[in-house]
Amino acid sequence: MIHTTKFQHKKVLVLGLAKSGVAASLLLHKLGAFVTVNDAKPFDENPDAQSLLKKGITVICGRHPEDLLDEGFELVVKNPGIPYTNPIVKDALSRKLPVITEIELAYLISEAPMIGITGTNGKTTTTTLIFEMLKAGGRHPKIAGNIGTVACSVAEKAAADEVIVTELSSFQLMGIDQFKPKIAVLTNLYNAHLDYHGTFEEYAKAKFGITKNQTEEDYLIFNKDQDVVVEWAKESRAKKIPFSIQGRMDEGISADETTIYWQGEPFLQREIIALPGKHNLQNVLAAIAACNLYGCGKEAIEEVLKTFSGVRHRTQFVREWKGRKIYNDSKATNCLATKVALEAFQQPIVLIAGGLDRGHSFEELREAMKNVKAVVAMGETKHRFIEFAKSCNVGTCEIAANIEEAVEKAAELSASGDIILLSPACASWDQYKSFEVRGDLFIEAAMKLS
Repeated sequence: MIHTTKFQHKKVLVLGLAKSGVAASLLLHKLGAFVTVNDAKPFDENPDAQSLLKKGITVICGRHPEDLLDEGFELVVKNPGIPYTNPIVKDALSRKLPVITEIELAYLISEAPMIGITGTNGKTTTTTLIFEMLKAGGRHPKIAGNIGTVACSVAEKAAADEVIVTELSSFQLMGIDQFKPKIAVLTNLYNAHLDYHGTFEEYAKAKFGITKNQTEEDYLIFNKDQDVVVEWAKESRAKKIPFSIQGRMDEGISADETTIYWQGEPFLQREIIALPGKHNLQNVLAAIAACNLYGCGKEAIEEVLKTFSGVRHRTQFVREWKGRKIYNDSKATNCLATKVALEAFQQPIVLIAGGLDRGHSFEELREAMKNVKAVVAMGETKHRFIEFAKSCNVGTCEIAANIEEAVEKAAELSASGDIILLSPACASWDQYKSFEVRGDLFIEAAMKLS
């Protein structure tokens, strides 16, 4: 860890706890800052705050005092999920106080270089692929960020001969100042999180924060098949490495129907790739590009591509049962994600869908429903989803009370050669605590099929 003196003897407010807030508080305390934590959860119900207090960190819990910033703070470290409309954040910005997220802290203390991955879809799969390829190639990677491991905690322990592969959200990237990865990856850009960012323009601007501090000594890997990404990429000073699945290119990395090309030369055959779908082919290209730039051997890349069957809950292959292939895509909590999953398969699909009713339309799925032979719907949207499926000429539609019953019905409706796919197009909270819980129960039920 780089023991920076940047925060020594400075009054720092950590706004919001959870994993990132706790990690940031402990790190700043270790670096000599005078840390105050402010969290909405009452102290008696807040074990994280209780633990920090025992370490000598000031905690203010249960409320956000309007005059909190009158205490002379010089910096605010914000939980990424707290919006910039928060009164304390707005007050800090009006006072010209820096407002950062812990990813900035991670960068400032890390001895290891960083590979940063962002985008609307595909971040986790691309991040995991890069990590697995670098690990197979003996490059000593660590994984961090939005994927579930707090980046500044990882950076504390990372050595100079290692590399931190970091998944980054738009929320995290809005809170950076000096942060810059050696290699940045932008998978794609679609409308998302507009309730947080307000407009697509602001959302895209946040995403492209990943390259704003890069120089010509760094690399930006970007999706050439999306015009909006190409336009934003022009702003970057980094060396640009485009990826495309539209056919062979002389630059960057590309693919046609049979072959992947690196800088215009054949690199490997697509038939070795275990992951299904065009969207995953894009993720694969981005991951290969990052690993090639980092000096990872081709054998390691091929080894991972032959065996990697997907990230848990993201078009994850579960098992084959009586000629059917079963996939868990519980992470598909919106129509765009389900559309991508449906388009990944050419075989007949028995689709399990439905969940929390946010009033959103399913119309975005219509073109992708052409291979769906049957639907099993569950949750609050079950009746709406079946009505939509019937309008798409889906032959058989049934309702299930829960995920276990849905798996049983899907098995009955399927035939050898079919795909059984859980891809709900809805959040899980009407019946399950999280999409992970929903997906785990789906896997369990699928494994019980005799």
